Amino acid sequence: MSSVRVFVPADSAALAVGADAVAACLLAGAARRALDVQLVRNGSRAMMWLEPLVEVETPQGRVAYGPVAPQDVEGLLDSGLLQGGAHALRQGLTQELPWIRKQERLTFARVGVTDPLCLANYAAHGGLAGLRRALALEAPAIVQQVLDSGLRGRGGAAFPAGIKWRTVATAQAPRKYVVCNADEGDSGSFSDRLVLEGDPFMLIEGMLIAGLATGAEHGLVYVRSEYPRALAVFGEALALARTAGIVGADVLGSGRAFDLQLRKAAGAYVCGEETAMLESLEGRRGIVRAKPPLPALQGLFGMPTVIHNVITLASVPLILDKGAPFYRDYGVGRSRGTLPIQLAGNIRRGGLVEKAFGVSLRTLVEEFGGGTASGRPVKAIQVGGPLGAYVPPAQWDLPLDYEAYAAVGAVVGHGGIVVHDDTADMSRLARYAMAFCAIESCGKCTPCRIGSTRGVEVIERIAGAQASAQTRPQQVQLLRDLCDTMLHGSLCAMGSMTPLPVLSALEHYPQDFGLAADGRDAA
Repeated sequence: MSSVRVFVPADSAALAVGADAVAACLLAGAARRALDVQLVRNGSRAMMWLEPLVEVETPQGRVAYGPVAPQDVEGLLDSGLLQGGAHALRQGLTQELPWIRKQERLTFARVGVTDPLCLANYAAHGGLAGLRRALALEAPAIVQQVLDSGLRGRGGAAFPAGIKWRTVATAQAPRKYVVCNADEGDSGSFSDRLVLEGDPFMLIEGMLIAGLATGAEHGLVYVRSEYPRALAVFGEALALARTAGIVGADVLGSGRAFDLQLRKAAGAYVCGEETAMLESLEGRRGIVRAKPPLPALQGLFGMPTVIHNVITLASVPLILDKGAPFYRDYGVGRSRGTLPIQLAGNIRRGGLVEKAFGVSLRTLVEEFGGGTASGRPVKAIQVGGPLGAYVPPAQWDLPLDYEAYAAVGAVVGHGGIVVHDDTADMSRLARYAMAFCAIESCGKCTPCRIGSTRGVEVIERIAGAQASAQTRPQQVQLLRDLCDTMLHGSLCAMGSMTPLPVLSALEHYPQDFGLAADGRDAA
């Protein structure tokens, strides 16, 4: 019998639920039966409710089994696991599973499919094709491809990536940088981690292309300290890329240089803001800088710097490989391409879904997510991280699109979605947003530092039992005024976005604050 490839994910989520033990049991069971098994530790397919997911390569394709516990392995082997045999845990052909089949996996095409630390496997699945095409183009042509693709920053700001590249490319300076912000701190967000652990060469390739386009020869990847597995995998991938001549003084024999370094963050949420991250990279406390000057002109060590998050840079190789029109043909309006959407919270089937812009929350939560894990009705869906707005049922059919969401006071952000059922108390969630800001604020500007602390106090007074019919409306107005000050007076998005969950909760769920639908005291 020829060797059979069996895939067991080695990303953080799978490891947390016992993937290593499952892998060990598979190898031991196969050895006892004298079965020739080649074990591949791949990334996650991001169907988190099925982890640990075991896949077996068959002539028909890869067959998925999950969630697999160590005690299930013997029964699976007895049932003909290596031939894709029938078993209660058998899910079917992976590519035919509705969760996978209904997606548009562009950026995540390789994640969960390949060995993340095998360069040959990466190249066999289209890796390095974008870099090779970029090496054959002049820098302005590379920038134009990114401009024409419509790619916008996937970290939340949604600024056109090509404009940022063009600004850095035309700036005059003795040194330029490409910086990847992988300080993924939003609750319910894990797409950056999945790339770092499941397809790290894609990020390296994207940064190399950005360097070629802008004239930068130095890159840094800033990864949060809470991601030890991502740090380890990406660090190993970087070493392999350097040994292979992909990173270094002579990129793929082109004579072009690009050095890349990994930096571990210290755990401050505010360092997800680009200028606070630059301060941290320069060895100082992570405090937000005033803008202007923009980092594209005076960024790291005062030099022109391209700053993107992981998903933005990871989208670039495909654009160069397939061409700008291919990528631009996905999406709606000015939101082009795809977005990796992360489903979390009280949801039956959590995980990552990559869809073209234009999909609705209702489709994501009901069709992909399967509703709440509790089985109760969905009450609110927070989109865009802990400082994103709560989207009410009346807006669940809006297309997921930067402009459509901005029009209703919401944000797409990093694509994180957290679901709450009808037992959620929106006043407590609004208080949490203010408390979170008070804890994580860098403290530089008064609206954020003081406003968030006063915000916690005002919400407690509104929702408190001692609030009266006379005082509650006054406190609500005070909260709205406070939010307005934070929204327009804060130095960065930390303070200016904190009002979004508060105001959306107050607007769409007034009863949780003791108010009637018209904002008056419900008592």
